[in-house]
Amino acid sequence: MIAGNILMTIAIVSALCGVVFAISIVSALAARGVKINWIWLRVLIVSRYLGLYRETTRRETGHPGPLYYGYVISMALALVFAIVGLALRAAGSR
Repeated sequence: MIAGNILMTIAIVSALCGVVFAISIVSALAARGVKINWIWLRVLIVSRYLGLYRETTRRETGHPGPLYYGYVISMALALVFAIVGLALRAAGSR
């Protein structure tokens, strides 16, 4: 039970880091002159802005920017820790 709670806490922290990276990506795009739709930001960060940031930084430097990898890795870690944490909590409640 304790291990499940610890992993869920790590998942939440990872997701919050992903949010910080998402805000940084949107800020970097806005600095490059991209018009940001703030109302639909939660939907468009994955479907539009993440790919646009990757392509923009790839054109500028030859590889995706560090914010891209930070977002992808933090969200992947959040997913993994949440799944394992929920599985441990479910197993501990029996």
